[in-house]
Amino acid sequence: MSQQLFRNTTIYSPVDNGQPRAGKAQGELVSFQEGALCVEDGLIVAVGDEEKVLAAVKAADEVQEVDCGGRCMIPGFVDPHTHMCFAALREAEFALRIEGTAYLEILKQGGGILSSVRAVAAASDSELYDNTLLHVQRAQNLGTTTLEIKSGYGLDTENELKMLRVIGNVAVHSPLDIVATFLGAHAIPEQYKTDSDAFITMVIKEMLPEIKTQGIARFCDVFCETGVFTIGQSRRLLKAAQTMGLGVKIHADEVNDLGGAGLAAELGACSADHLLAASTTNIQAMAKAGVIATLLPATAYSLRKDYARARLMIENNVPVALATDCNPGSSFTESMQFVIGLAVLNMQMTPAEALTGATLNSAYALNMAGKVGSLDKGKQADFLLLEGDSPTILAYHAGVSSVASVYKKGQKI
Repeated sequence: MSQQLFRNTTIYSPVDNGQPRAGKAQGELVSFQEGALCVEDGLIVAVGDEEKVLAAVKAADEVQEVDCGGRCMIPGFVDPHTHMCFAALREAEFALRIEGTAYLEILKQGGGILSSVRAVAAASDSELYDNTLLHVQRAQNLGTTTLEIKSGYGLDTENELKMLRVIGNVAVHSPLDIVATFLGAHAIPEQYKTDSDAFITMVIKEMLPEIKTQGIARFCDVFCETGVFTIGQSRRLLKAAQTMGLGVKIHADEVNDLGGAGLAAELGACSADHLLAASTTNIQAMAKAGVIATLLPATAYSLRKDYARARLMIENNVPVALATDCNPGSSFTESMQFVIGLAVLNMQMTPAEALTGATLNSAYALNMAGKVGSLDKGKQADFLLLEGDSPTILAYHAGVSSVASVYKKGQKI
């Protein structure tokens, strides 16, 4: 029996008590000023005060000690909302937005998501794979150890399956845990511009069975927004996905208060994402239904919009998760540290709340909390060593990565 003992570290982590952390509990971390972590076969077998952990390793035949150099240890970041599988950048569109053109207007003109759809259709599997893997590797180097990647730049069965196939291949060849989400209803294709109901019917009757048979996607998502898909259309699709055994998520109330947060509560969705315009009433409905709010502050930053009301959500006992929304249009970043900084400085979250949002609550937003998201016995030894005394460094030291080392299942990657 061989074990690894990580010592000479200060440990900070949320504690997993079997449910996402909400309200005051979101800001509660356990800390060990003279901490240690013991790993066996990639799993945590002991964590806590060094003296107690040392007692747990005595039975091991061989112990490999790793001196953490006094660095702070936290769980690896979990990024539960990305669009990393894309084929081309959209710098020209960024310039248009900076000059004042609205995002929905760019979409109406065939830009935005539809531009990425054309690029994905033209790309080979290998080209799409290489580009996706590049973004995953950047995220890994910045401290992300688990992430989600959505399809949604296909908008037809062939290309949605291609995207999920590529995401599945990236998952095989990356050390990270990667969760795939089907987002076939990400925009209205040109050929369905005057009949979006027919497109939703096609997604339900043609795409969903093929996606289920392929078996790569764990969730189904939909862009529920003015000018995209209505509450009724989103309900039809997500209910159909639930009957096929897929978890459901929803792009909700990003631009307008359409009621997507309320729909997420009605359906018991795993998460409602964006929520910049969500009403207080529907936020409270999410709390009662146990729906996680996945907030994407880098998108608000990029679009120069008001941020989601994280403080109100926490006060109303909604578990808040954080994600990059990494995509070629509205949030081109792979950095969860950047997201944490924005959450603390622009959404009034405390550093502790933001850490929980970027780790444990994000793991729950992917149904992965049994394996990752906190430094608890029995979970994977996914952790980071930071160039700082506490997780506060993540918001305090702006514009750089404070991640000194990234470990996945106890191995430095």
